[in-house]
Amino acid sequence: MDTISVQEMAASIGTERVSEWVEVTQKMIDTFAEATGDHQFIHVDPVRAAQTPFGGTIAHGFLSLSLMPMLSAKTDTPKIEGVKMGVNYGGNKTRFIQPVRSGSKVRGRFKLLSFTERKPGAWEQVNEYTLEIEGSDKPALIAEWVSLIYV
Repeated sequence: MDTISVQEMAASIGTERVSEWVEVTQKMIDTFAEATGDHQFIHVDPVRAAQTPFGGTIAHGFLSLSLMPMLSAKTDTPKIEGVKMGVNYGGNKTRFIQPVRSGSKVRGRFKLLSFTERKPGAWEQVNEYTLEIEGSDKPALIAEWVSLIYV
């Protein structure tokens, strides 16, 4: 994987990176339900969920959001030279637009909105994260996500 300087990253505002497709399986949904305690039937009961407008089980919205790091790692985004760590700082905006049905394939589209130095060695990165569903014109979610990068 290529590496770039923080200055090169700051100069790449507007760049989009797209991940490979990943299947959201029922096992993934069930594991997320166990981890979070969210066992709502639309996520974990295929028989009952089949009788809803969704026609089957759907991923938790927060599961869809939490796929961001994994999908980001499946892009060709270059590594920043000298990074000691990166941490989530939060979201400016998050909208869950449509559900992700179990068995669907999704991919992440990441657009760098800003990359600014907050103080020496600490950079704020803002990305627009769009979770696309294979075969759908409408995304599952769009989030503006903020990370802090320490070099």
